[in-house]
Amino acid sequence: MNYKLCFWLSMPGLFMALATVYFVPTSVDWICWLAIFLFCGWMLSEKINAGYFVHGFVISLFNCVWVTAAHVILFDDYATHHSVEVEMMKSGPASPQAMMLVTGPVIGILSGLVQGIIAWAISKLRGR
Repeated sequence: MNYKLCFWLSMPGLFMALATVYFVPTSVDWICWLAIFLFCGWMLSEKINAGYFVHGFVISLFNCVWVTAAHVILFDDYATHHSVEVEMMKSGPASPQAMMLVTGPVIGILSGLVQGIIAWAISKLRGR
């Protein structure tokens, strides 16, 4: 497992974590994430020879940390730009920040499965 590579390939996720707080609306963030997943899958197929799925999964776990931390730490700014999402979270069983701390890892695991499959599929398409 190349954790250093996974860390560096999670840097676009760190950018997205901050971008989703300030200027990327929820309606288009999935397009940005798809581009990041494809980029990371391609880079993994260039840099490693095996374990594409696991590496992709770990990248998404790093991304989960970046996104959850940014949204919780910068919550006031996030709430300013995502009032609809914050209102939905207010109807939950806990504070919006607590809801983010719970849902963030779940979304991270689910997106990790997607990232892992994309990385594996790209490696197969490239004959790795």
